[in-house]
Amino acid sequence: MMSLETVAKRARVSTATVSRVLNGVDVVKTSTRARVMKAIADLKYHPNLHARSLAGAVNKTIGVIVSNLDNPFFLDVYRAVESDCHAEGYEVIVANTLYRPEQLAASVRMMIGRRVAGLALIVSEMDEGIVQELTEGQMPVVLYDVGAAGGHVTKIRVNYRRGVERVVDYLTTLGHTDFGVIGHHSGLAPISERCNAVLESARASDPRATVRQALDADGLEGGRRAAADLLSAGTLPTAIICVNDIMAVGALLELRDRGLRVPRDISVTGFDDIELAKFCYPALTTVNIPRDQVGHTVFRSLAVGAGAGDALGREFSVNPELVVRESTGPARASAI
Repeated sequence: MMSLETVAKRARVSTATVSRVLNGVDVVKTSTRARVMKAIADLKYHPNLHARSLAGAVNKTIGVIVSNLDNPFFLDVYRAVESDCHAEGYEVIVANTLYRPEQLAASVRMMIGRRVAGLALIVSEMDEGIVQELTEGQMPVVLYDVGAAGGHVTKIRVNYRRGVERVVDYLTTLGHTDFGVIGHHSGLAPISERCNAVLESARASDPRATVRQALDADGLEGGRRAAADLLSAGTLPTAIICVNDIMAVGALLELRDRGLRVPRDISVTGFDDIELAKFCYPALTTVNIPRDQVGHTVFRSLAVGAGAGDALGREFSVNPELVVRESTGPARASAI
């Protein structure tokens, strides 16, 4: 079996440096981290962190990797998995990638090294090499919005485009034709899909429609800064469509601080329907993704015995539903 020492020798670093990379410690230089990750990938190294387990014992640990635990969407999915795990005597390990593909790769290898019973990737970033490696392996896997179902791989697919179309269609009926889009990490497929869907849906409804985009970090402050960029770029849009709720809440704060009234001056929408969407001011019009359903599907796919695992190898489609609240209204009169 490949050893830590072999990886260190290939990468020309110490074994301690390899350990720091595997554990996601930030003190390692970017160039060194890249060299270590290449050596790990080349050697297909999986650290056996579960080596002390009793031989033949059934591992009742499920691994969950998410993009951003600061975003309640990912936290809600994890909590649903955790609840099912605790109810059935399982443990759950979570890893947070912060949208970094290299950290995703390190987290996957850490989970494989722990010999988890199954692994769920609820992430927006993805590496085709990782997908192929997981698909070719034998461990039960859940992939969120990537890859194909079958065998030991379950896929959960969210129809983001349909969700965005419902938002744009609704806003169009209210007279909106000038849209701002707030997002993050434009290179990630689920995010770029939502942004592109706004433009295509708006132009399909009205060829004169305009769409401007602002990108920043995923989070409250990122949403606020992105809103500030949109508001500083000339004519105010009549509606701002955000790729998720947490950025929309940040945008609402920026609008309020500038003395703009929502929805009288500008309408705002989110995506995901996290709990905060109902309690912010004004309550947020959004698109619901049933995070509990996603989490329960993860557990049913990865657990073993007692009727569990019945979802393994299937594809599940999630069709988001529009939830209308107080943050949207007719386009302001001066813009119609």
